[in-house]
Amino acid sequence: MRIAFYAPLKSPDHPVPSGDRLMARLLIRALERAGHQVTLASDLRAFMPDSGDRPALAALEAAAASERARIAALWVRRGAPDLWFCYHPYYKSPDLLGPVLARDFGIPWVSAEASLSRRRAQGIWTGTQSAVQTAVAGAGVNFGLTARDRAGLAERAPGARIMPLAPFLDLDVLPPAAALAGDRLVTVAMMRPGDKTDSYRALAAALAQVPGAWHLSVAGDGPAGAGVRALFPPGAVDWRGALPPEGVANLLASGVAYIWPGCGEAYGLAYLEAQAAGLPVAAYATAGVPEVVADGETGLLVSDGDTAALARAIAKLLADPGLRRQMGTAARARVMAHHGIGAAARQLDAGLRRAMEMRE
Repeated sequence: MRIAFYAPLKSPDHPVPSGDRLMARLLIRALERAGHQVTLASDLRAFMPDSGDRPALAALEAAAASERARIAALWVRRGAPDLWFCYHPYYKSPDLLGPVLARDFGIPWVSAEASLSRRRAQGIWTGTQSAVQTAVAGAGVNFGLTARDRAGLAERAPGARIMPLAPFLDLDVLPPAAALAGDRLVTVAMMRPGDKTDSYRALAAALAQVPGAWHLSVAGDGPAGAGVRALFPPGAVDWRGALPPEGVANLLASGVAYIWPGCGEAYGLAYLEAQAAGLPVAAYATAGVPEVVADGETGLLVSDGDTAALARAIAKLLADPGLRRQMGTAARARVMAHHGIGAAARQLDAGLRRAMEMRE
């Protein structure tokens, strides 16, 4: 199939690294692995932050109308694709292009990681939430990456066609396993206001309660960097800054455990990358984290917000090499069995073919 791919929150070509950008790129690779021809339909960023207002929304809608006209003219000249694939539409970042184009050209609109929330249908977000809800309800298929998102779609768009798609990595071969020797803890996370800063704050509070010696290395940077670093005692953390993929892999291989509370994490691909390297995880059992970390098998999950329990989990991993090896081995096996790109390609292909059959 010829697929027009669009990520309204952050284009796969966006210069700033993030989990959203990585997942968009992974989806394109998986679709291509399944034999489909994928073209990036647009790099229009349809994002309205909390400070958004109606004039800003009107400007975005005008830009979207212009972009729809451009794409429609291109399709008239060159032919329309077989379907439109939208990654991560939600109330702050709706797809203002695909649903209209799909309707006008008679092709299915498909989503992955769409999100609907009852409490967000208010104020300036009423219209954008409604637009996402309408698109989801009429989609050829909606791939849900977490049980929480699938439940939200089913509740807000009854009758919507929903299929599970496990978060995944492009790992045909696992990286070398971490030696799990020493006391180096590892964190890989951007430094942004909001959930990321909340997680760093919880991490600092938990580590302050961990007895004995520990060393933490952090890969990541961002606009909240100065504030994040100020949360930790001077000299207590090895700040590595933003690292390229090979640098992250080397850092993970040097650790004994991956620690990250995960406040508000949709699921967190970094958890999968850490487990692929054989690192056990300590985190909160919150949001989408349990989708990618099996409590008691590949890591230790504690109640959301309980920094004392998180401290105990970290201390337990530091004190028990046998437990680290057991969980690290299980983590690598689980990633390969449930979170590989090959399985994702098959799931995506099956869903897309079903969407095409329903159109016919």
